[in-house]
Amino acid sequence: MTNPVNRRGTLYGVGLGPGDPELVTVKAARVIGRADVIAYHSARHGRSIARGIAEPYLRAGQVEEHLVYPVTTETTDHPGGYAGALEEFYADATRRIAEHLDAGRDVALLAEGDPLFYSSYMHLHTRLTQRFDAVIIPGVTSVSAASAAVATPLVAGDEVLSVLPGTLPVAELTRRLADADAAVVLKLGRSYHNVREALSASGQLDDTFYVERASTSGQRVLRAADVDESSVPYFSLAMLPGGRRANGRTSAGTVAVVGLGPGDNDWMTPQCRRELGAATDLIGYAGYLDRVPLREGQRRHSSDNTDEPARAKLACALAEQGHAVAVVSSGDPGVFAMATAVLEEAKQWAGVQVRVIPAMTAAQAVASRVGAPLGHDYAVISLSDRLKPWEVISARLAAAAAADLVLAIYNPASKARRWQVGAMRDVLLAHREPGTPVVIGRDVSGPDENVRVVRLADLNPDEIDMRCLLIVGSSQTQWYADSSGDRVFTPRRYPG
Repeated sequence: MTNPVNRRGTLYGVGLGPGDPELVTVKAARVIGRADVIAYHSARHGRSIARGIAEPYLRAGQVEEHLVYPVTTETTDHPGGYAGALEEFYADATRRIAEHLDAGRDVALLAEGDPLFYSSYMHLHTRLTQRFDAVIIPGVTSVSAASAAVATPLVAGDEVLSVLPGTLPVAELTRRLADADAAVVLKLGRSYHNVREALSASGQLDDTFYVERASTSGQRVLRAADVDESSVPYFSLAMLPGGRRANGRTSAGTVAVVGLGPGDNDWMTPQCRRELGAATDLIGYAGYLDRVPLREGQRRHSSDNTDEPARAKLACALAEQGHAVAVVSSGDPGVFAMATAVLEEAKQWAGVQVRVIPAMTAAQAVASRVGAPLGHDYAVISLSDRLKPWEVISARLAAAAAADLVLAIYNPASKARRWQVGAMRDVLLAHREPGTPVVIGRDVSGPDENVRVVRLADLNPDEIDMRCLLIVGSSQTQWYADSSGDRVFTPRRYPG
């Protein structure tokens, strides 16, 4: 490129694609051929993969800046250790390229794949663009090349692709793989043992492809389970395609009772999301099913919120026919929810297995909004007398209050049940001070969230409905206000 006098050069971050020179874009080839300076990285052995890909597009007379890493995976005696050695290298490489740019020479800094996708280019980009203009030439990534190598669709529809570095800790990699619709794990090499362990632990090993040096003459495609761990190069990846759940890789003939948590999808566990995604049939109250993303081919069976036995029977019947059924509950399915109804019904279905998938329940959600009112012993009681007589509820309230337990009160009121909250207050006041804090949590984590703290004596039944949960403090529960609002906690130490 011809540069006018006093003109600064331009930095070009050039993506070369995954390895095949024919996958270099037309624009990248043109920039490489016109640049004054070609810069590229290599390890200390001096062989640069990037230069090898770009070689057909180089021209005579170009200046080459060979940036040799002082370390890659080996140890170093640099006084700053591995990080210090690399920082010194990047500072020197920045200086060398800046000299060309200051002199008006355009520099093409080569990068395998795409310059801004797990690339060495980015380290120099952040340093050089503080002073110089940069143009990014995108490239075909190894992810696309691997998908082409196995001729398998990677994602479709509303599936989500997760791209993960194999250098993550095994437990974190396992968690992310288990929650993924589809995934690609990069940076294998020495990390492949851990990647294989995570794939196995997440139940994904048999579905995963291993692709080595995609698009090059050295390309290899294997089942991930068949790979010799001692021969895995850095330029390889593990690819877990989507479509497995839609193609029937589910727990057919079983019922999973799944809790959605209290409302906010951020509080739904990865395991719950996996079960919902794997199910062929979803059963639940229509309002709860509306919180579950639609999946192609999934059947939904909605009903009124009071129809628990019918939902449980339908779940068992579908499971006996070989369906993978998820029964959906709000909060935790084992706390005043569908798990009990399904297990009770399943006793009559010898071939149906039931699994309960736990989730955050409303008591923890409400407690979190004011601090830690459940920090010591507490009891969980439902005020609904639809399935048990009020005499039992009243006796349990009195016993828990006499034992000085904090109380988490579910189902406090409904349109048809209006007097129970006042009756509860009167029972508790026989054992608690009038100033005992009561946390009123309504629609916590939902769009109409409202959380207040009142004195027990001031608890107004007219302000309570079915979307509320109450937490009544013990004699030790403390309540104060700060800049964030009401704070309530129950100390873990009880007076001797």
